[in-house]
Amino acid sequence: MPVYSFEPMILAHILLAMTNNFWRWSLQVPMWFSLAELARGNTGPLASASGVYDSSITPANLPWNTYNYCNAPHVNAEHYQKPANAPHAKLVYLNVVIRHHKRTPDNLYPNENQLNAVSWDCADFEQFSYGGGGAAVFHKTDSPAWHPFLSQIWNGTCDQGQLTEGGLQDSIRHGQDFWSVYHNELGYLKSVNEKDIFIRTSTETRTFQVASGLLVGMDPRMASKTFPVTTQPSPIDSIPPNYPCPAADAIRSAYQTVPAWTDHLQANADLQARLDAILGTGGLDAWSSWYDHFFDTFSSRTCNGHPLPCNSTGACVSEADAAKVFAIGDFEYNYIWNTAQNATAYSQLDFGVFMLELAQNFQSFRSGNDPYKLRLYVGHDGTLIRLASLLGLGKIAPLRWPALGSELIMEVWEEGQELFVRVIHEGTPVKSMEWISLDSFIERLEGQVPNNIAARCNGA
Repeated sequence: MPVYSFEPMILAHILLAMTNNFWRWSLQVPMWFSLAELARGNTGPLASASGVYDSSITPANLPWNTYNYCNAPHVNAEHYQKPANAPHAKLVYLNVVIRHHKRTPDNLYPNENQLNAVSWDCADFEQFSYGGGGAAVFHKTDSPAWHPFLSQIWNGTCDQGQLTEGGLQDSIRHGQDFWSVYHNELGYLKSVNEKDIFIRTSTETRTFQVASGLLVGMDPRMASKTFPVTTQPSPIDSIPPNYPCPAADAIRSAYQTVPAWTDHLQANADLQARLDAILGTGGLDAWSSWYDHFFDTFSSRTCNGHPLPCNSTGACVSEADAAKVFAIGDFEYNYIWNTAQNATAYSQLDFGVFMLELAQNFQSFRSGNDPYKLRLYVGHDGTLIRLASLLGLGKIAPLRWPALGSELIMEVWEEGQELFVRVIHEGTPVKSMEWISLDSFIERLEGQVPNNIAARCNGA
């Protein structure tokens, strides 16, 4: 596996460029408020008890662990609680999986340039990329006005899917909060060092930039140090996941052709037509087969303080329509990865390799062979939704689209001669996984890994 190291100049420039619960569905929205009802139109503003989509800071009048798509709630010293049932237990091992933080849109409209009243500026911090021993070069994105294909991208200094300065800031704060618990509060992690901490990310630049922010948040002195970040080869990377699995693709395609899926597309045909007319997306399957692309392009704008798109005629996407799209996105993610018939079989094939890695981590710890105290993974929304589903979180409450910075922590505690696992999702312990034996947890992980997964993926 290739290893990326953050050279001193990289982190120094990041630092210099700075200007500065499992969420419980029942706690955030009334009990009668279902994902299906949200998708049919029962939506609120972009910052309410049902979710925050316009700021990394959750309004003070809402609970701290309110679903915030722009910046998910996560463990912090103010709200963290040790296991109440085992006051003398000792933390002995950690695996953590998080989603990257705020970025620019990953999907582009056919005429993207005209739909951005505000240019995208990513010159806030330098994008370093250089080989060890070489010059500390960094790239600057330029969209020249004379470019014949400028209509396909916004004006400014950002590429698509690029971590924004706000995303870096949220990463640093995330690292600070994480350290406030596992170093300051519990004294488990003594220092930031590669002997105790293993980090793996996807091959996307934004994920190892988030890793760099987390490290500086844990210890600002990391700005002048290097740290290895491991990746797998992109064609077989299990984090996004990227490895080929035609059998999984066939399962998902089948359950996205039945009424349980197609009915919501038909029910929202007026919304689809309205958005197509404004954004020029009519007739494009990627935009009409689900609301993923609309969700991405709207939330990336609102979370980064940009207005919703308006076209050259002055027609704009309304906040009401954006809120409806966000609700539909939750419905779609919950269906695809949780409630659809064969959703579990799909995720087991599609994400089984990552579950295998987790199982091996905990097996290695149990046998005394894991040298690390913390294994930290930085991935994507697809990473977190699959992990949440296969761990069984969707059996407790409907799954929502994993927010930016979404976090799932697996703690191992020692009580006497016994080892127990506690799972924490977005800052809150997960009901039914607050105290289970390590052996049972490993069995749960192993149960999500199909036998002969490579052969099964290829139809054997």
